[in-house]
Amino acid sequence: MKLVVGLGNPGKKYAKTRHNAGFMALDSVRDKLAVQTELSPWELSSKFNAQISAGTLDQKKILLVKPMTYMNASGESVQLVAHFYGLTPADIVVVHDDKDLPLGTVRVQKDRSHAGHNGVRSVIEHLGTKDFLRVRIGIASQGHLSAADTAKFVLNKFSLFERTAAQKTVESAAMEIMALFV
Repeated sequence: MKLVVGLGNPGKKYAKTRHNAGFMALDSVRDKLAVQTELSPWELSSKFNAQISAGTLDQKKILLVKPMTYMNASGESVQLVAHFYGLTPADIVVVHDDKDLPLGTVRVQKDRSHAGHNGVRSVIEHLGTKDFLRVRIGIASQGHLSAADTAKFVLNKFSLFERTAAQKTVESAAMEIMALFV
């Protein structure tokens, strides 16, 4: 089984914010995979405090998870799901925004520190390891190398000028995630 977790914040208030790039990528993956395989619609699981979509692709079970714990407590849901299904870190992919990468950039990496990302920090703390695959989605604006107020920056929506690039970046991340299933 492959567990793919998109990090973000629940609710309409946060739906199109930079910090929800992980949720956006998972929505795209689910939409694309639903054409190839039978994935369940997003369902709220009170057991895992997450939205879940499950299915099978090439005889491999896939579980897409969007924690509803808010970003800084994402690890709670990840730990619950991983423990319930007996998954190892090698079975887990975490998809998240990265303010240190320029918009348009996607990086797939393993065994990295949280680099100040509180959602990733929570996952590392709850799993007790950083040895899982990460898909990092660049959200930094041109000319925005470091935010004076990081929380304000990541909780803002993409500007009108950035929306097309943001959508392309999310789609690139979705393709990188889907390539992990092949």
